[in-house]
Amino acid sequence: MSINTSVMSNGLRVASDSMDTVETVSVGLWIEVGSRHESAEVNGVTHLLEHMAFKGTERRDARAIAEEIEAVGGHLNAYTTRESTAYYAKMLKDDLELAVDIIADIVQNSIFDPQELIRERAVIIQEINQAQDTPDDAVFDNFQAGAYPNQALGRPVMGSVRLIHDLSREAIIEYMQDHYNAPGMILAAAGHVEHDQLLALAESAFSNLPSRGENSHPSSRYVGGESREEREIEQAHLLLGFEGLAIDRPDFYTLSVLSSLFGGGMSSRLFQEARENHGLVYNIYSFLSCYMDGGLFGIYANTGEKEVEALMSLLCREIEKVQRDVTSEEVNRSCAQLKASILMSLESTFARCEQLARQIMVFGRPLPIAEIVEKVEAVDAAAVMRLAGRIFGGTPTQAALGPLSGVKSYDKMTEKLG
Repeated sequence: MSINTSVMSNGLRVASDSMDTVETVSVGLWIEVGSRHESAEVNGVTHLLEHMAFKGTERRDARAIAEEIEAVGGHLNAYTTRESTAYYAKMLKDDLELAVDIIADIVQNSIFDPQELIRERAVIIQEINQAQDTPDDAVFDNFQAGAYPNQALGRPVMGSVRLIHDLSREAIIEYMQDHYNAPGMILAAAGHVEHDQLLALAESAFSNLPSRGENSHPSSRYVGGESREEREIEQAHLLLGFEGLAIDRPDFYTLSVLSSLFGGGMSSRLFQEARENHGLVYNIYSFLSCYMDGGLFGIYANTGEKEVEALMSLLCREIEKVQRDVTSEEVNRSCAQLKASILMSLESTFARCEQLARQIMVFGRPLPIAEIVEKVEAVDAAAVMRLAGRIFGGTPTQAALGPLSGVKSYDKMTEKLG
């Protein structure tokens, strides 16, 4: 196994993680542009652009794009987040050239056919409506908006039905020209791949990418607050969160351990107390959303209307306890879980490919596994309690959706949290 990186003359970064023991390779183009780069008027354009890239180029129509990769048994997909867009493929090692060619084609030569745009707008509107009909999706969008109100980071990745309906072909093309530039992209591959081969393919396929562009975005500003949405459904869906950390902060691994022991698995405090000891929930967990300049620490649970009040009281008690009482045994168990997760991910070519691109975006370099493991192992109980006091001492964000008669008001919850 070996990791290599290069930078092309136009600024495109090329990285490879060679695994001689596998017969496949994952390759993808990660672009440092997501929904937080959008103005309010074009919210959703990044995601719409990602969809439209698959709808035909100067060389291939939409059907050909799908058939060519699947004719060799490969898989082609994409996703959009708040900070990045990715186009990626997984295939047998001998088909790497085809995969790079298709990815390069769809991000450089898409024609944005007007009839395809009409159809894809309709598809995304169905996707938005589906998310709104799914309570645990909708409440997360409400939570994000409460944490970052009136900011791009608080707006939904998919945009709104109205905005998607109104987004023009010209607006998509202008956005792509402004943000799809070589210095803001990373071509990463992991699996049975030689770096010199990948670099040669990149030089051939991506040499015409513009070397200048603008991918800046406003700084995030965590605010916090409350969102309540009454719905006539069986369960209340609850989110309670606090300002977290950017992914490159020194305490990131301490925060990861805190999240793991607090609500990261079956042995976590929240699972044991809320589900095993009190039978209040089926599903409860804590999570981290980490961005380049900030982040969120959140807790999600869903429960019946009659159980809401007891659940929220339990959450407040557990938040208070973890700030003053954490054992070395808990920390060691959580560290072991994190290390296992990191090491198990090494068995997936796509996970390694994605991790490689993400590390270069955040840190400017690949991180050796030994370096990551060392930072996880350095976390102790005192550090976890110190950080818990800092995180949970901040302004909360509360989002609730469903039957809400038992949900405490934001002011009462804030008072109870101290």
